[in-house]
Amino acid sequence: MVAKAKSAGSKSGDSVGFTSANYIFFIIGILIIALGFVFLKMGSLTIAPILLVLGYCVIIPIAIMYRKNKDVSET
Repeated sequence: MVAKAKSAGSKSGDSVGFTSANYIFFIIGILIIALGFVFLKMGSLTIAPILLVLGYCVIIPIAIMYRKNKDVSET
């Protein structure tokens, strides 16, 4: 019988380790990016780039890197 080794950081259900908070941040980022493209189509040259940079460079990376802090006494 061969035992499979589990990595310390992975959970059994989700190999990436995303939680519902990560998905919420990701959806918010996608909506901000879509809103930026809507403003770009309307001709806004001030709001559209701000929304696009905010979505691509701030919200989406937060969605990827966000991790809830665990209680120190649990380890």
